[in-house]
Amino acid sequence: MTGDEVRHRVVNGVSWLTLDRPEALNALTPGGRERLVSLLSEASADPAVRAVVITATGSAFCAGADLRAAPDGRERVAGDIARLIRRGAQRLITSVLDCEKPVIAAVNGTAAGLGVHLALACDLVIAAEEARFIEVFTRRGLVPDGGGAYLLPRLIGPQRAKELMFFGDALSARDAERWGLVNRVVPAPELEKTAHAWSARLATGPTRALSLTKHLVNAALDTDRTTALAAEAAAVELAMTTHDANEGVASFRERRGARFEGR
Repeated sequence: MTGDEVRHRVVNGVSWLTLDRPEALNALTPGGRERLVSLLSEASADPAVRAVVITATGSAFCAGADLRAAPDGRERVAGDIARLIRRGAQRLITSVLDCEKPVIAAVNGTAAGLGVHLALACDLVIAAEEARFIEVFTRRGLVPDGGGAYLLPRLIGPQRAKELMFFGDALSARDAERWGLVNRVVPAPELEKTAHAWSARLATGPTRALSLTKHLVNAALDTDRTTALAAEAAAVELAMTTHDANEGVASFRERRGARFEGR
């Protein structure tokens, strides 16, 4: 996947990132991966962008890293692979987790390997009924990368995470919803409509408050109570200095709907 094969458009404050390599099940090459990282960074910095949607064309969401991508031809030495993982798969996942805007995954079809972790790193996951989630790594004799062993236990607990990773069986969209990996399952024709509706709500919300809330929730499982409560107090204070907080309070007092501007 080259950088040109990730389609990008911004509509009404929503940055849409669409993997567009359907003939390869949207497998990620280094170029496509770097394009996603760059666009997520741009979304964080652009005040006109207030939400992000990641989706794909064709029958698959993302088949993971493209293992057919040409190697650079040089001999590998100790440390090379770990460096590639840090700069590649892990950097992609952290770019989603660290994006300052809420990110929705609209999973249109099969998500496998790194594609699973790309979806699960998003703040909200909507899946078409046909979608499947497959931890394929052990099928290839590999260890999960892209933060999988970090993400899955936090979402579904260690036992179910091990079940998915040890066996590599496909998990249906309905089972993923039942297990807590997916927020909503919809018929395929309703996927884009639902993603539009959810992202529109986020894009008209209090963007800075959403960003601070995302940070608090993502950090909560990695911190002790004292640290978490201190971070909460600081985030509340920061939020109270925003235009949207003042607007929210004013709208409550005036008994009208709030008009948030994302600042």
